[in-house]
Amino acid sequence: MQLFGVNAQSNYDKWLEVRGKIGYLAAHSSAIGHLPKQHAKSIELAYRFQTKGSKGWHHAYNYPTVGVALFVSSVGNREILGTYSGVFGFMNFPLLKTKHFALFGKIGAGLAYTDKVYNSESNILNVAISTHFNTRITFGLEAEFNFRRNAILLGIDASHYSNSAINTPNYGLNLPFLSVGYAYRIKEGSDSIARMKSQAEINYWQFGVVGILSAKKVFPTGGKHFTIFGVNIFARRFINHKVGIELSFDSFMKQSIFEFQKEVPKTQADIIQLGVFLGYILPFDKFHLVTGMGYYVRDKYQPQDFVYHRVGMRYVFDNGLNVNLVLKSHWGRADYTEFGIGYTFKK
Repeated sequence: MQLFGVNAQSNYDKWLEVRGKIGYLAAHSSAIGHLPKQHAKSIELAYRFQTKGSKGWHHAYNYPTVGVALFVSSVGNREILGTYSGVFGFMNFPLLKTKHFALFGKIGAGLAYTDKVYNSESNILNVAISTHFNTRITFGLEAEFNFRRNAILLGIDASHYSNSAINTPNYGLNLPFLSVGYAYRIKEGSDSIARMKSQAEINYWQFGVVGILSAKKVFPTGGKHFTIFGVNIFARRFINHKVGIELSFDSFMKQSIFEFQKEVPKTQADIIQLGVFLGYILPFDKFHLVTGMGYYVRDKYQPQDFVYHRVGMRYVFDNGLNVNLVLKSHWGRADYTEFGIGYTFKK
C-alpha cells in the first residue's frame, strides 16, 4: 500500500491527560463467581498526539490520536486479586467532531503486573490469574469537551487481563469501567495537514505462509508446558485503506492433546488439527489488527469447541516478512498465543 503525499505537517496537537475510573469485575464464569467483592477503581496518566495526514491511514480513519498511558488499578478484590499496574498504547478514532466536542472510539493493548496470583498454598481462591505479568486489552468510547487548551473527558470502556494460557489457572478478568478525566493541550498544531496526491493499487490478492510456535499449560494446575506447532497458508486482500479480508488454511499440532482422554493411544498424526479461517483486517500501513473465526475440518478428539477465534496484530515489512502476535481462543476461553513469522509472496 504505497502512498505519496505533499505538505507534510510535523506540528501537531499534544495532550497530557489524567482520568479516574470506577467499575466492577464481571464474573464471566461460575468458577470465578466468588471473586467480585468491591468496586474496581483505576487511575490513568496519558500522553497523546494528533496524527496529521503523513500516512494514508491517517486520512482513512479521520486523523486519529495515538498515545501511551500508565495505570494503577484495583480489580474488584484486593485481598485475592491484588493491584494491577502497567502501561498500554492506545488509539482514539474520531466518530463525531465539532469545534468544542468530539466522540472517539478507543482501542488499546499493553502489559500489566499484579502482586497477587494463584498459589496452591497461600492464594488458592485466585483461579483467574496465575502469572504476575499479563496482557491488557481495552475497548471503549470517550467524549471530549474542549475549551481552548483544556478538555473534560467522559468515557466508558472494558478491559481484559489474561496470560493467554501460558500458565494455569487462567480464567482471566473482564472489567467494565466508567471514567471522568481532564486533559491539557501542551502543544497546539497548525490546521494544515498532509494532502495525498495519489495511491498505488491495493485491491489485489496477496498470498503467503506463516509458521507458528507456542506453548500452553492445561489442567490440572501445576502441570508441565506443552509445545504447539502450526502452519497457516493464507490469501489476503485489502478492499481499501480501512478494510481487509483474510482466508487461511490452518494446521495445528498441540502436544497437550495427548493429555486429553489419556487412556486412548495417540500418535503425532492423530493429534493434527486442520481448520479454515475467515478474518477481518484493520490496516494501519504496515501494521495490521486481525480478528476472525475458524472451523476445524479435522479434529479427531475434539478437546474443545469445533470453532476457534483469533484476535491480534501483525507487522509486514517491505521485503514481505511477517511477524505475528495473535491470541487463539474458543468463545472467550484462551487456547494459546500464536508467535508467528512468515512471508507474503505478492506484496
